[in-house]
Amino acid sequence: MILIRKFFTIIAALCFTFAANAQKNYPETYVLDVKMLQKSKEQIKKNDPSIMPAYNQLIKDAEKAMNAGPFSVTYKKDASPATDKHDYVSIAPYWFPDPTKPDGLPYIRKDGVRNPEVDNYPDKEALPKMVNAVEKLTAAYYFSGDEKYAEKAATLIRVFFLDEKTHMNPNLNFSQAVKGRNDGRGAGVIDSRHFVKVVDGIALIKSSKYWTKKDQAGMMKWFGDFLNWLQTSDNGKEEASAKNNHGVYYEMQRMCYALFTNNKDVQKAVIENVKKRIDAQQDDQGAFPAELERTIGLHYSTFIMKAFYSLAYMAERVNVDLWNYTSPSGKSLKKATDFLYPYVTNKQAWPWQQIKPYDYNHECVDWLKIASLKYNDAKYAQGVDNVIDSEIARKHSSNLILGLDLR
Repeated sequence: MILIRKFFTIIAALCFTFAANAQKNYPETYVLDVKMLQKSKEQIKKNDPSIMPAYNQLIKDAEKAMNAGPFSVTYKKDASPATDKHDYVSIAPYWFPDPTKPDGLPYIRKDGVRNPEVDNYPDKEALPKMVNAVEKLTAAYYFSGDEKYAEKAATLIRVFFLDEKTHMNPNLNFSQAVKGRNDGRGAGVIDSRHFVKVVDGIALIKSSKYWTKKDQAGMMKWFGDFLNWLQTSDNGKEEASAKNNHGVYYEMQRMCYALFTNNKDVQKAVIENVKKRIDAQQDDQGAFPAELERTIGLHYSTFIMKAFYSLAYMAERVNVDLWNYTSPSGKSLKKATDFLYPYVTNKQAWPWQQIKPYDYNHECVDWLKIASLKYNDAKYAQGVDNVIDSEIARKHSSNLILGLDLR
């Protein structure tokens, strides 16, 4: 178990941070720490046994991704409320037909229970599958230097975002619709949280001969347009007002896209909003009551922490320390981390609802490891030993190299 802990400490050091003073030749990532990635790259060149299992798993994943896709929202065949096949379309996962109504409309909510109808809307599957493949391929290129991975990643990105026939329009007007109620809603904005990995992936292949200046300009325009939609559309404004994890993921996306497009005004606005959210959404014990109210409260309590941690790392990009920020009423990310610690390490039973099994191996390992580094407190890393399965740890080690799993 000591070896597993050591292994994960090394992996965690690679993930999910931003280097505020990246060196000149380092890729400009926003969630990944390029200095630690460079250190890992040097270890791989030396065949360092402490990192090779993770690297080998990453290459296996990237080889599979070589056969993935391409993915596009234009490939859907079913009729939809969208007037343009380039629009992303999905339905809300926790809404079902009303059994008391002949036509089942309007749908009713069953929190935490997934409606299998979601699978009839392929955009919901295409988006994260594209992101997952790009994530593996861009990291494999960065670590190995093999141009084939960059070429494939560039192709997937172009097909999904840029090509005239297959691109996605930069909006989520029809995301997470609820039948009988709306054709799309603000809560659907969370579907695009995966795009932060694409932004970092672009940075990792920017030096490749297969990623052109035209590609870069096209993606900056796409995310600039999408950022504008987030801030001006009815759905975007609705999500901005969310008082739970949705609002935090909205800010996480805004910050990432604002950094990518160099929108300094939005960057400053996000930082101030995040400080306000820490103060308003957290209680005096360090919990987030809106997440505790859910039927899978432990999942959502850690889910929101991943968004806050990502924001804290991106804030370093603009020289703001959210890790040690304390709000006027005494709220902080450290307090939230300490509140969750006994529950995610199985030291204490979760007293609120969690109607599904909590996946300790995937939901808490990454951010607990980061907590151990950011707060210089070994208890967070040691706590992982209580819950981690070494086989699963090895299998999913490449995910930890790349950072938080925001899906």
